[in-house]
Amino acid sequence: MSMAVINTLLVANRGEIALRVMKTARRMGLRTVAVASEADANTPHAQFADECVTIGPAPSAQSYLNQAAILEAARATGADAIHPGYGFLSENAGFAQAVADAGLVFVGPPPSAIELMGDKAAAKRSMVEADVPCIPGYQGADQADQLFIDAANAAGFPVMVKAAAGGGGRGMRIVRSPDDLVAALADARQEALSAFGSSDLILEKAVEHARHVEVQVFGDNHGNVIHLGERDCSMQRRHQKIVEEAPSPAVNAELRGRMGAAAVAAAKAVDYSGAGTVEFLLADDGSFYFLEMNTRLQVEHPVTEEITGLDLVELQLRVASDEALGLNQEDISLNGHAIEARLYAENPSEGFLPSTGPIQLWQPADNCRTDAGIETGGAVTPFYDPMVAKVIVHGRSREEACRKLIQALQKTTLFGIDTNRTFLIDMIGAKRFAQGEMRTDDLDRMAAFTQPSITAQTYAIAAVLQHMKALVRRQNEIEVPSELLNWSSADHLYTPYRYNSDEGETNVRVSSSGSGYAAQVGDADIKVTVTELSAHFGILTVDGKRVAVQFRHEDAMIDLQTTDGEFQLTNLLALSGSNDGAGSEGDITAPMHGLVTDVFVNVGQSVTAGQRLALLEAMKMQHEIKAMVDGTITEVRVETGSQVSTDDLMIIISNQTEVNE
Repeated sequence: MSMAVINTLLVANRGEIALRVMKTARRMGLRTVAVASEADANTPHAQFADECVTIGPAPSAQSYLNQAAILEAARATGADAIHPGYGFLSENAGFAQAVADAGLVFVGPPPSAIELMGDKAAAKRSMVEADVPCIPGYQGADQADQLFIDAANAAGFPVMVKAAAGGGGRGMRIVRSPDDLVAALADARQEALSAFGSSDLILEKAVEHARHVEVQVFGDNHGNVIHLGERDCSMQRRHQKIVEEAPSPAVNAELRGRMGAAAVAAAKAVDYSGAGTVEFLLADDGSFYFLEMNTRLQVEHPVTEEITGLDLVELQLRVASDEALGLNQEDISLNGHAIEARLYAENPSEGFLPSTGPIQLWQPADNCRTDAGIETGGAVTPFYDPMVAKVIVHGRSREEACRKLIQALQKTTLFGIDTNRTFLIDMIGAKRFAQGEMRTDDLDRMAAFTQPSITAQTYAIAAVLQHMKALVRRQNEIEVPSELLNWSSADHLYTPYRYNSDEGETNVRVSSSGSGYAAQVGDADIKVTVTELSAHFGILTVDGKRVAVQFRHEDAMIDLQTTDGEFQLTNLLALSGSNDGAGSEGDITAPMHGLVTDVFVNVGQSVTAGQRLALLEAMKMQHEIKAMVDGTITEVRVETGSQVSTDDLMIIISNQTEVNE
């Protein structure tokens, strides 16, 4: 077979994965081409590439899913190959074939493997034939409800209904009672059709309280297939992975051999080449069942790189160039332990609602690997997946890796939007994760996450930092020696601050005290000494305790991050006025930017608190908009297909008292 020559690589993706692929390509001496939507024209991945082509408006369908525009960009820039990254077109068999038809190299498996494994029903039938362990259920082409009912009764409840053509938790429903199955099938079909263009479903026996363990496989065009060990992805929320690690704390050498052999058999059954992942559910008794195969590079591939010492993107590019893999199974050894945490733009204390807006400050930690596609001054938009970065650590043991990851997350700073950073720290520090006992349903069964309360010490830190900034500004304005700024002929010179939070208003008084400051917070007197201070980082001693803090000033507001959490505080005394024009509970506003996919109420209709009013789609998820009060719909300002921005007024409910009056 002749070698395919790759000199210029176009990466048909965005964000951290586009950057990650291009960095390896550049190290290999390849010229890189980025594609970007109009919303991403100035983002890091667009700036890093040797050349960037803008391929369409912000919505994915008009840009990153626009096959014709991407192929034209490849032609215009002289690209030899296209790397799809993950998501978007990475598992689109038609796109892979179109790339080949254009005379270009698709960095991925053959279209036939993508097509087969992209259809969960066909994939499962293929795995059964290859003697790969599979979950009992139904994966037939006939989609009649009765066949699903019969299969569910045979397998036994609970069962899982899944979109045959998709993943990521969309088109997926767990059904615990026969009475709920028909409705679940209808809901899953509708969501699957919207998300993947196909309403076909499969049904499986729900293997509850299981682990999600996946095996990384790699094949070449010469018939060689090996595995690179497993990853444990059991920490999930709503079927979305949050934390991944390698190796799995539940897999020993014997089980790894069996799971690896099954994964290799699955890959060989479809003549696989390139990077792929065979996903399994692992029960406590050591039995495991085929879940699906992802025919692309995984989000969590870095943990495999960390324990094997291999660059999986480099292997992808070499295999795509028709080189032999050059590795046998006995060449693969697993060293130490690696863990990856996904940093999402979302608000855990508000039901994990996606968060969008400008990035005021981005500072990754310096003691880990961080794969990210954001920068200070950029923005998180509502058009794409909410994952903004991945924090990856490696340790000699799992315990060491856990400690390193907590420390790395504590040092990671992202101001301007809400993130799950504090939530991740709590989860990784939890006893169940520390013991390696997480299961896929653990997080969904936990109580709702609450943002840590603001302590008196946190208020004191905020006031002292704002006080110091004001002193520096005053010194620059009036040109007095710094030692005179805090001087007064009176007994005490203090500066008042007033902060507002969910717990009410808090008054703080700051005054100079020897070599530091005294902060009075309510009845508490707190001593603060600043040991080290830069533009966004400080080390303070607060009542004798050393505290590291990341922060950002903006007028009367300060973003603050300590080991206690992250907070945004505004000094109300520095504001020229206040806004008391809050709406009533009957004013239903959009919690985020998004697309209204359904409206369930009309003007004049009576509703009760908690009743579903509309569906809003944002960041590839659907969110229910519910009534906050009983009352009557007096205004509906949106319709199916409407685009809304955060805080846009959608629906107005007059409560019963208002109606009677």
